[in-house]
Amino acid sequence: MSEKKSPVRVALVGAGHLGKHHARLLKALPDAELVGICDVDESKAREMAEQWGVPWSTRSEELPKEWGVEAVSLVVPTVFHEKLGLVYLEQGLDLLVEKPLTPSVVEGEKLCRLAKEKGLILQVGHVERYNPVLKAVREMGIEPRYIEGDRLAPFSFRSTDIGVVLDLMIHDIDILLSLVGRPVEDVEAFGMGIFTPAEDIATARLRFEGGAVARLTANRVALKPSRRMRMFSRDSYVSLDFGTSYGLIIQKAPGWDLQGLSMDVLQPENIQDLWKFVFEGLLTVKELSMDEGNPLQEELEDFVGSVRTRNQPMVDGPAGLEAVKVAEQVVQSLSEHEW
Repeated sequence: MSEKKSPVRVALVGAGHLGKHHARLLKALPDAELVGICDVDESKAREMAEQWGVPWSTRSEELPKEWGVEAVSLVVPTVFHEKLGLVYLEQGLDLLVEKPLTPSVVEGEKLCRLAKEKGLILQVGHVERYNPVLKAVREMGIEPRYIEGDRLAPFSFRSTDIGVVLDLMIHDIDILLSLVGRPVEDVEAFGMGIFTPAEDIATARLRFEGGAVARLTANRVALKPSRRMRMFSRDSYVSLDFGTSYGLIIQKAPGWDLQGLSMDVLQPENIQDLWKFVFEGLLTVKELSMDEGNPLQEELEDFVGSVRTRNQPMVDGPAGLEAVKVAEQVVQSLSEHEW
C-alpha cells in the first residue's frame, strides 16, 4: 500500500479525562486531522468538540460518514474496548486503543485476529514505552536480572471497571516484557480491594524463562503518586523515576576486576577518597535527566505514522495482548491468595 501524504483523519471516541489530552495533541499534530469527537455523554462530546472546533456525535458505533474517518483513537472504559474495537476494525479503520487492550485475553485475541485479517493497524496505548528514560536504558542494551517496580496513585474514581492490576500494574508488566524479552514462567500475587470490588492494592512476583525475577507493587489508594523502577543486571544498576523522567545508571568500569585487587593490601582507611576510588575507578555513574519529551505525543505520532506508512507501531496489538495475558495470571493468583 502506498504511503499516505495527506493528514490522517482521526476520530476521538471518549471525551473523558484522558480523551481531552488526546484531543489537544491530535489537534496539534501536523500529520493528523482531528475530524470529530464522540462520547455517549452529549454534554462532554459537545463541550470538547466546541473547544477544538470539530463536529461531535453520541453514536459511537456509527461515526458520521461525512467525517471521512480513517483511524480512531479509542479512549473509553476498558469494558467497551472489545465491542467498539471490533466495530471500527470491521469498518476498515485503523485503531489506537488505550491500555489495557481488553479486560481479558479472549477479548484481546478477537481484536488482534481481526486486525491481522484485515491488514489494519492496531496499537495499544502503553505510554510508558515512550518515556525517555526507558528508551535510554533500552538503547544501552541492559539486560535486567532482577527488577523492582512500584506504581502508586491516589484514588481517582476513574477506571473502577477494572482492578489495579489492569489499571496500573499493567504498565510495568509491559515494560518488563519489553526489557526481559522472555515469557513469564511463574506468578505469585497477593492483594485486596479497599474502595472497589476489585483489587486496589496488589503485589506480584514474576519469574521469567532464563531466570530473571521481578517484584511489582501497584496501589491506587496511596497518598502520593509514584512511578519508580529499579533493575539489576550482571554489570549494572538502574534506578528510574518515570514521573520525573530521571534515571541513574551505575555500571562496572572497563577492566573491572574486583577479584584482581589484593584485599589484604587494599585497606579502605588508607584510601584518601574512598568514594572517588569506587565511583570513578571501579564504577561509572551516569545520570539521565530527560524532561523535554512528551510520551503521549510520541505515542500518537507513532500511531499516525504507522497509519501512513503501514509499519507496525512500537506497541502493537500482540504486544498489548501479551501484557493482558500476564495481568490475567496475576489476577488469577490474587484469587488463590485472598487476604
